[in-house]
Amino acid sequence: MLGNGVVGILAESVNKWERRAPLTPSHCARLLHSGRDRTGVARIIVQPSTKRIHHDVLYEDVGCEVSEDLSECGLILGIKQPKLEMIFPDRAYAFFSHTHKAQRENMPLLDKILADRVSLYDYELIVGDHGKRLLAFGKFAGRAGMIDFLCGLGQRYLSLGYSTPFLSLGASYMYSSLAAAKAAVISVGEEIATLGLPSGICPLVFVFTGSGNVSVGAQEIFKLLPHTFVEPSRLPDLFEVGKRQPVRASKRVFHVYGCVVTAQDMVEPRDPTKVFDQADYYAHPEHYNPIFHEKIAPFTSVIVNCMYWEKRFPRLLSNRQLQDLMMKGCPLVGISDITCDIGGSLEFVKQTTSIDSPFFRYDPINDSYHYDMEGSGVVCLAVDILPTEFAKEASQHFGDILSQFVGSLASAIDITKLSAHLRRACIAHGGVLTPLYEYIPRMRNSDSEVLMLCHTRNLKLVPDNREVLDQIIDSLTSIANSAENYGFYNQERSRISLKLGKVQESSIEKERDTKKKTAVLILGAGRVCEPAAKMLASIGRASSRQLHKSSMEDNFDEQNDIQVIVGSLYLKDAEEIIDGIPDATAVQLDVMDHRSLYKYISQVELGKHLVTASYVDDSMFKLDEKAKSAGVTILGEMGLDPGIDHMMAMKMINQARARKGKIKSFISYCGGLPSPAAANNPLAYKFSWSPAGAIRAGRNSATYRSQGKMVHIDGDNLYDSAARFRIPDLPAFALEVLPNRNSLVYGELYGIGSEASTIFRGTLRYEGFGEIMGTLARIGFFSNEAHPILKDRKRPTFRKFLFELLNIKDEDLDRPFIGEKDIEDRIVTLGHCKEQGIAMKTAKTIKFLGFHEQTEIPVTCQSAFNVTCLCMEERLAYSSTEQDMVLLHHEVEVDFPDSQITENHRATLLEFGRTHNGKTTTAMALTVGIPAAIGALLLLENKIKTRGVLRPIEPEIYVPALDILQAYGIKLMEKNE
Repeated sequence: MLGNGVVGILAESVNKWERRAPLTPSHCARLLHSGRDRTGVARIIVQPSTKRIHHDVLYEDVGCEVSEDLSECGLILGIKQPKLEMIFPDRAYAFFSHTHKAQRENMPLLDKILADRVSLYDYELIVGDHGKRLLAFGKFAGRAGMIDFLCGLGQRYLSLGYSTPFLSLGASYMYSSLAAAKAAVISVGEEIATLGLPSGICPLVFVFTGSGNVSVGAQEIFKLLPHTFVEPSRLPDLFEVGKRQPVRASKRVFHVYGCVVTAQDMVEPRDPTKVFDQADYYAHPEHYNPIFHEKIAPFTSVIVNCMYWEKRFPRLLSNRQLQDLMMKGCPLVGISDITCDIGGSLEFVKQTTSIDSPFFRYDPINDSYHYDMEGSGVVCLAVDILPTEFAKEASQHFGDILSQFVGSLASAIDITKLSAHLRRACIAHGGVLTPLYEYIPRMRNSDSEVLMLCHTRNLKLVPDNREVLDQIIDSLTSIANSAENYGFYNQERSRISLKLGKVQESSIEKERDTKKKTAVLILGAGRVCEPAAKMLASIGRASSRQLHKSSMEDNFDEQNDIQVIVGSLYLKDAEEIIDGIPDATAVQLDVMDHRSLYKYISQVELGKHLVTASYVDDSMFKLDEKAKSAGVTILGEMGLDPGIDHMMAMKMINQARARKGKIKSFISYCGGLPSPAAANNPLAYKFSWSPAGAIRAGRNSATYRSQGKMVHIDGDNLYDSAARFRIPDLPAFALEVLPNRNSLVYGELYGIGSEASTIFRGTLRYEGFGEIMGTLARIGFFSNEAHPILKDRKRPTFRKFLFELLNIKDEDLDRPFIGEKDIEDRIVTLGHCKEQGIAMKTAKTIKFLGFHEQTEIPVTCQSAFNVTCLCMEERLAYSSTEQDMVLLHHEVEVDFPDSQITENHRATLLEFGRTHNGKTTTAMALTVGIPAAIGALLLLENKIKTRGVLRPIEPEIYVPALDILQAYGIKLMEKNE
């Protein structure tokens, strides 16, 4: 049935009020009458429904069939999830499934889908290239929620003794159309403008939280009333004026007030020396205190709650805060909680309401709930199905977009042929989860895991890991959205302003023309170049200037602008880097052409100073004396690892020493990983750089010290030495660590080699990586020796090569299929792996990499290592919309002379790739490029006075550098226990 072009439309069964349809009769008409060759739709069968907004006969009139039986349909569409008995095997379904976060209540539905080999497309996951959902009802929820609340507001004010024009307004569903509902609101507005509102309830202030589609929809209705919008800072003055004017029964007020508040109006930094930073708040809400109950709520009549919220953020209002407000005479009369987060940003909203009974009354003094309008407290609307109140318009809006995809979904058998946004929305296909959603079983089963940390300690997991994982998935979405709206390079309200696009002439730009220009030459146009170039080019702008002044405290040269020159062997690469960056120039430059190189270096006012993220090796350190005598600073290891790791470590160590502490243990982990959502392959890993380099680096021998004992691991055994553990501050990440080369050099570098009994540096991967890679190595996938069959003129297939590695006879080569179980059994039989579970994971990886396919191996591959790297490069690459993740964690145990207790000092950096205007900057590029740019900035401002070859381990470098990193949104979590 799959792909037969027959489309079914379900009768909605989840809620009696659900009247929406995924396609209207007009959408069906266009799909049917344009012909199957153009639309991919041959027939449409509609399940009869007596409550759907469009009658069955209207579907019949345009050529649809009306029948209870949808068994002939290859694609079945709904709005909400169907009953389990409506799931037919080997079909495709599209609806809002609420399964991609492993929502517990919907797991039986997902199990049924997998058992019946169903292809499931979730509307919520159909996302455009801009990163925003294509199918959503947010504005309709906002419109309906606002109208319904105004209707209830009239009833509430009547119970309080006030007659208002709102009393004549009905609920949204009572109107035949959105236009009719708007006309009714306009009529109320005209009555307010003519007759006014009682002064006893004025100023009537509506506060809208958030600025997304829900808020836009609610404000659209509010603006039909005579209104004035005010800034949050003006609310106290508004009420002060009201207090000074005598209240008379005859006095009337002829308009209402609106106020839109966002995060910066709801919270403030706990550190009084800091200012609100949007990026910092999204990354570290624990660093902020709620202030909405103090600064906004005391002057609010109605809260229209439209904001996105997660458990990690402070609440908008808690029960206690609302109780205190009511006892102080707060004018708050009611709340329209359109987001309907139960127990969420509004703690007292602990239940949903229905369309036919949309309000409850909460009495905070007695902590009691009531279902009438009489009595004390606030009235709350909490309907979770608001868009269906405008079922006709919502269905039209939804179908306008969905109808563009129906043909592709109806005719699809091979999902790889679908467009990218539809492939990404496919949760399951053919009885298995698609690669993007293979994390769901891990989320379902995550509660019971107990893992080991670095062979030395056991960790019991106290938090609810399933809940934390769910938050992480939510957080990734919010981070992506915040990066879009309050992006790293375009934060209108933050202290950073790195403006993109062409710069229009203005008084600010004219002022900048009078400043001195300092040139910085960047050699190379790789990924890390762009964030560095953007940061340096932003220095002269007013808000960035203020940021750098606050970070570097004194002697900041306000007349200093930076011109960035990006030189690359390929001019096009350099031009792509500087696109949209003011004061940046692209040049073609071959560093082997010394004359050309000298020409561009001579233009750089920075003189002979050099900043690099590369290691300071012996050859570079030999330049130390020459650099000192020439008055030059060569600042190396100014990236992530090495770089930020040095800075974090030295800050912790020097702080401990300032208290006369002795370093007992130093443990450090760092890894560049896919974000949890992008870890969608059996290896849970992707390459943002050469697989060959990564594999070679992962097979180096390692040495470290553990509790006074030296441990050495040969490179051939490195993968098998991976230890499972969780970072205490990030318990939801199931990780493992591989020892990283010679950890002891850090003991010498940090000056702790003689006192620390444990010195360990490790590379982070997701759990299971080492087991799979170790097994692949034993099979021979990483052998660098030339393989005999790869020398033949007749090129072998990947399948043939796999048979060679697994010693499978040639006569089996013509078997129609070799499955994961065949590979798994062979791995165990040959003794490459003793555990069946690891063999199964390895078999999945081998198949995912394409070694079972009949495609010929390119002639450029002469060894198993070459072949494996080719497959990994093709199959383990990031897509354009996927985020990477950087995780850096230090643990320093310190003994103090005046204490019997060993203190554990921890510092963690967690950074995700950021998307702006559809373009993703990787976390690795940010955390390498930004520190390098900071190094250049510190040299420009003469903050680094030491000359010679340096690393960022001295206070004159790491103190200001860490401050600027924090200011630019790269945050460090620090904790002492």
